Amino acid sequence: MGIALPGVVWLERYLPLHEQRLLLACCRDIMDGPAGGYVPTVRGGGRMRVRMACLGRHWNPRAYRYEAKRSDHDDLPVPLVPDAFVSLAERIAGDAGFTFHPDICIVNWYGPGGRMGLHQDKDESVVSLNAGWPVVSLSIGDTARFLFGGLRRRDPVETIPLTSGDAFVFGGPARLRYHGVSRIMPGTAPAELGVEGRFNLTFRQY
Repeated sequence: MGIALPGVVWLERYLPLHEQRLLLACCRDIMDGPAGGYVPTVRGGGRMRVRMACLGRHWNPRAYRYEAKRSDHDDLPVPLVPDAFVSLAERIAGDAGFTFHPDICIVNWYGPGGRMGLHQDKDESVVSLNAGWPVVSLSIGDTARFLFGGLRRRDPVETIPLTSGDAFVFGGPARLRYHGVSRIMPGTAPAELGVEGRFNLTFRQY
């Protein structure tokens, strides 16, 4: 399968299993460590259907902005993005035809009931958005039904099955396309990983 849209590259089965295992272990450590995963409450009072942990800068879901501390939750400082994560994201972006230096990584864990509504990633700097620096997404674990739309919320939406090891990159003219996750497919992760649910890492350059 594939997707033919300017600025969009779907790298299916990009990460081999041994790299997925290493990344999975890192994600678990991040979620369970200091300034680890929590279920955010967004502006308006609704609770998200994921556990989130931010690296580099914290995305405040009440204010829709990035900050150095988790002021919406526990006021803890935000850990740095590990060098290995930065190198991996740069490699994926390069293979997709982009150059960027990510300084933000958002790690989300989706359980069986996890989902995320259609939204734009538009809280990065004006410089970043104008340059079209991409969002680099990595999936580990169960398959997600990923929704990818247009530049307006009412535009048609395509459903893409992102499986474990897939990378999905969108930048340039596609940088502000709406996207989300409609559901997680339990029991679809590679048995070798021993994981339930889905970890998703998204990298951005602020």
